Amino acid sequence: MLVCDYIVERIDGDYAHLRRTDELEEELKVVARDLLPPEIIEGSMLHYEWMQYTLI
Repeated sequence: MLVCDYIVERIDGDYAHLRRTDELEEELKVVARDLLPPEIIEGSMLHYEWMQYTLI
């Protein structure tokens, strides 16, 4: 089971580009905004666990 934290690097329409905080060289992950908390902004920190994103 994957448990990690992300930073919202960029919001692009219906998608957000996320960067893992523990692996800085990894590519950005593109996630549909419907799967993320509605109050996110660029720079928000997210915690991912059990296939859910929560705002930190």
